[in-house]
Amino acid sequence: MSAESINRYAWLVETLTRYRRLTREQISELWAASPLSGGRPLPERTFHYYRRQIEKMMHINILCDANRRYYIDSPDSHRGRVLRGWVLDNLSLGQTLTGSDISPDRISVEEVPSSRQFLPTVFQAMRVNDKLRFTYAGFSRSRAEADIVFHPYFLKLYHQRWYMVGLKEKEGEIRTYALDRVREMSIMKESFQMPEGDNPAADIFDNIIGVSSSKAGVRTVIFRATRTQSKYFRALPLHHSQTEERHDDYSIFTLQVKINYELLHELLACGSSIEVLAPAELKAMMIHELESALALYRPQQQHNNPLTTE
Repeated sequence: MSAESINRYAWLVETLTRYRRLTREQISELWAASPLSGGRPLPERTFHYYRRQIEKMMHINILCDANRRYYIDSPDSHRGRVLRGWVLDNLSLGQTLTGSDISPDRISVEEVPSSRQFLPTVFQAMRVNDKLRFTYAGFSRSRAEADIVFHPYFLKLYHQRWYMVGLKEKEGEIRTYALDRVREMSIMKESFQMPEGDNPAADIFDNIIGVSSSKAGVRTVIFRATRTQSKYFRALPLHHSQTEERHDDYSIFTLQVKINYELLHELLACGSSIEVLAPAELKAMMIHELESALALYRPQQQHNNPLTTE
């Protein structure tokens, strides 16, 4: 697909997102005023072709109401709404940057590991439920693991890294792999059956923060945050289950999640701006991590500092 086609689809999605509901005539007028049109209106046949392509590629449905106004359908599930928001944000940003003459030196973005090489392959395999074979260089292994046969169930973006989740055939267990650690990948000429019912991998991630799955049950996590820190949690919730009880100088937040590595470190990153109140298990983990970190800075224990090099 050409960059020009992507820009055209992005324009239509961005325009309907901005104006909410528009007739086809209004869309055509706005199109004629855009730099993509060459000053020409948008033919009806072309408009409906763009609709079909957007639905096929982006899973964004453009519907028509009783007054013949077009609008973007809202997904039913929380995951669907989050995905659609992410797609729209990226399309809008891409279109804005493409049409901008601002110097790249005036825009700074976070440098993140790239997954462009393998992401299309995973999408293709997921679309027809074909198995994947790949080599993986995990951080915990001294050597890369080759010939992993994998059933890709689910993709997750977390902290700007793409992860695929599914069944590792040899062990018969659900595993998570970061795409930027994959070294070779190919689609096998063998299909797999998705488990019956809802996607089990997706269901696992509904109850956790990050990508570290856990067999433990869902816990009620309660923590207190300062008034300033509460504003950040309010603007960017840690989890979709998050609720808040406001007080004058602080807020009490509650999550329904499994305790895992990412939850612990998201809370640790807040420092003294938060205090874990429950459960006791998580509170003990916080104390242990904070005491271990503090020990690194105590003069009498400098000789035991594992970070010290000679």
